Amino acid sequence: MIINHPLLRGRILKRYKRFLADVRLDDGRELTVHCANSGSMRGCWAPGWPCVISDSENPKRKLRHTLEMTHNGSCWIGVNTQHPNPLAEEAIRAGLIEPLRGYPEIYRERKYGGNSRIDLLLQNKTERVYVEVKSVTLVEKGYYAFPDAVTARGLKHLRELAAVKQAGHRAVMLFIIQRSDGRCFTPAGHIDPDYAAMLREAENHGVEILCYRAGVYPGEIRIEERVDYCYQPAETLAGD
Repeated sequence: MIINHPLLRGRILKRYKRFLADVRLDDGRELTVHCANSGSMRGCWAPGWPCVISDSENPKRKLRHTLEMTHNGSCWIGVNTQHPNPLAEEAIRAGLIEPLRGYPEIYRERKYGGNSRIDLLLQNKTERVYVEVKSVTLVEKGYYAFPDAVTARGLKHLRELAAVKQAGHRAVMLFIIQRSDGRCFTPAGHIDPDYAAMLREAENHGVEILCYRAGVYPGEIRIEERVDYCYQPAETLAGD
């Protein structure tokens, strides 16, 4: 997936009020930019980290620029949570997510469950697949982990996926990892134990858990490899 906006480099100064970040560009200008991420962004930034922002070139936008990625000294981290859904769709259409091949019809944001919209609905002549997509930006003790904050919405989605499976359809929880410095994926039970427990329950009900790592590069984000799901107890991840 190409980021089709002009990109500027700088260093992040602070992130605040969830959706705002202050950035000093390499040319010395300081900007307040939109941060399209409702999570805690734990482990995704510190003052002075290199960053990339995009320019919408829309002077009517309240905040014309968007924080796209940060660099922790090891890798780029994609922090724009608006990207994983189109990235997942692009990868499925290209056949890069093997378990989801063979579904020529792909729809976004179709209503399902209790007043929710599924991120992607895949369909062929005989089968439907409901795919919920989540963006993973957290690494804890070497493990990719989700969520980075308590998520009632994520819990609701897991329950609805389990219900879809019980109704006779395929149900998939697809985690898109936007960094490259971890080894395998686990739910962050030390942050949200209810989500971790529900993920295991959903899996027991037949919900498929797929984890794919995206390579994050200035100007491009692309799916590169499948990552193992390796459940770790909360106490393994908690503490220093």
